[in-house]
Amino acid sequence: MAKITWNISNITCATCAHTISKSLETHAQKNIEVSIASGRVAFDHNQNVSEQMLQKEIEQLGYHFSSSSTITKKTAWWTKLSHRLVISFLFTLPLLLHMFVHIDWLMNPLVQFFFALPVYFLGLLSFGKSAFRSIKNNAPNMDVLIIVGASAAFIYSLVGCFILNDTTYLFFETTASIFTLVLFGNWLEHRSAEFTQRAVKRLISAQSTKATMIAFDDQYAEQFLEVAIADLRVGDLILVKSGEVVPADAKILSGQACFNESVITGESAGVWKQNKDNIIGGSIIEDGNVKAQITAVGDLSVLGKIIQSVREAEAEKAPVQLLADKISAVFVPLVLFIAGITFLGNYFFAEYLFETALMRAIAVLVIACPCALGLATPAAIAVGLGRGAKYGILFRQAKILERCKHIRQIVFDKTGTLTTGKLRIKNFSCNDIGTEYFKQLVTSIEKFSTHPIAHSIVQEWQQEKYLPLKNIQEIKGIGISAQDDEGNVYEIGSEKMNPHLATNIPPHQSIYVFKNKKNIGWIDLEDELRPEAKSVIQNLQEKNIRVYLISGDNELKCKQVAQQLGIEHYHASQSPEQKIKWIEQLEKNAPTVMVGDGINDAPALAKASIGISINGASQISIEAASIVLMNSNLSHVITALELGTHTYRTIQENLFWAFSYNIIAIPVAAFGFLSPTFGALMMGASDVVLALNSGRLYIKKIHSAS
Repeated sequence: MAKITWNISNITCATCAHTISKSLETHAQKNIEVSIASGRVAFDHNQNVSEQMLQKEIEQLGYHFSSSSTITKKTAWWTKLSHRLVISFLFTLPLLLHMFVHIDWLMNPLVQFFFALPVYFLGLLSFGKSAFRSIKNNAPNMDVLIIVGASAAFIYSLVGCFILNDTTYLFFETTASIFTLVLFGNWLEHRSAEFTQRAVKRLISAQSTKATMIAFDDQYAEQFLEVAIADLRVGDLILVKSGEVVPADAKILSGQACFNESVITGESAGVWKQNKDNIIGGSIIEDGNVKAQITAVGDLSVLGKIIQSVREAEAEKAPVQLLADKISAVFVPLVLFIAGITFLGNYFFAEYLFETALMRAIAVLVIACPCALGLATPAAIAVGLGRGAKYGILFRQAKILERCKHIRQIVFDKTGTLTTGKLRIKNFSCNDIGTEYFKQLVTSIEKFSTHPIAHSIVQEWQQEKYLPLKNIQEIKGIGISAQDDEGNVYEIGSEKMNPHLATNIPPHQSIYVFKNKKNIGWIDLEDELRPEAKSVIQNLQEKNIRVYLISGDNELKCKQVAQQLGIEHYHASQSPEQKIKWIEQLEKNAPTVMVGDGINDAPALAKASIGISINGASQISIEAASIVLMNSNLSHVITALELGTHTYRTIQENLFWAFSYNIIAIPVAAFGFLSPTFGALMMGASDVVLALNSGRLYIKKIHSAS
């Protein structure tokens, strides 16, 4: 199934999301994700139903597409939300003036009717279609409450104006103020949504629109052509000059330059790159020029994947939202019922006047706010994910934000995680073969490995020619083997590769080299600790988080690192399978984080409550992780956990506000302490409160990200 993504401009609450999901589900669409915060709808398209038909049905429900990839209509200027708000405000203001000054002609029923009529017409255009469609689909939304409340006041006023000719029956200002204030609330809500989406928009804006492509004429002379980014393909050659944005992921073929990768990593310091280095689309050349070959474009690029992951995480529901969703599904019918009880109770039992009972019922309708319940979680998640993206912390799932609060244990891999992974050959020894041949043999085999140790050896012992090899087989966490044309079998790895043959060799060596089960040499490598590693471990321990070191490296090296960093619990010479068993055992006691970077870490990353992968790690470990640190800064492990904790607390605060607001406001309106006008203002303000509270996540002080 093809993945389809829409942008819908007027998704306002959980009921809207439920209505759209239900419509798509009836046509057998799968994996439907609806983001209230961003208005993004994504699903796996069942091609038995055309996309155009699905779009038409969604439009008939009252929702509007805002993407060029969907059906669009040329609309009049007065259909825009801001323009409707201005018109409604201008006609509503005279109706409210009598509350402050007495103007005789404004008290005329016909004058009030003609001022209220345009506002009522715009209100029906704004909310009527959506309300009618939601009732038709057995999923009444907030617009139903608005239409019923405003229409009750308008119809009651018409009776007073044209039948009873009694000014005490006039509540045209109530109708106009309800629609105007709700439109104002929607406008504020849209502005708030834009605020919560600013980090994603920043990423999107980093994507260049033009590129300089290198082509060749019939004389093989270079020609430089300006092309659209969408026209670039993998393998194309490009020229990127100082001050320009890298249009897509690429590998440098010639030249060197300083790249600002802050849009991806959050680090403003420039990074110098040269021949054969990979560059990231969206980064900016601060100094220098390079010619490069495209390696990935669009959604397959690093920046594209980040944007996609953030959007998917935004659309995902956090577990804490489930209760709010269940309540939202029955909220509107429940409020209609309460409004009916309010009217009957005030009129028949409390013996208030008809208009008093009606105004109280209308106040109940317009003050109730299901949007608050629907937006409580998505608003906070959008800001949390956005701030994470700003600092190069990529949360792949929304539920991970909630898990961060409960973490009590963390497991670190050693090489490339607590250490820089930039290993240096400290010493080596070879038997029976020459030094140069030994280097050529080792690099010829290790170039097929993805382990950081192998990369370091190949980089340090660079060779112009490599030996022909076959039957290459890598054993995760142990080593790699290969066979030459003469049938000799070579093995390179830890002592576990041939433990009974490595007993007479000094135990501190990093790797051993075997030929036909006979040891022919060893290589000892040393690695530097990350400069921030010790402070990170101390900070975690101060938070009462137990720290473990579990590595595939030997006992001596693991013990040395553990002592340097103050880690009490460490386990050396662990295979990927053993790492999984440790994670399973630790998970029985408390939720656990696994931090790693290699292929041998991938299973453990997937098994842990939270898997954190460091940028530069193998692709498989990045895919297995639930959090990716794009800037390789180990201190951002703490930043990620704190950001997740603060986001979860913000969600709890938002839900507390949403529930408290409705629980308190509805009875207050029912007992006549709030007018419908003030109720409409409070309903709009409730969403703004959520947006402001969620927005505090942008300025909250968080470890190493403040």
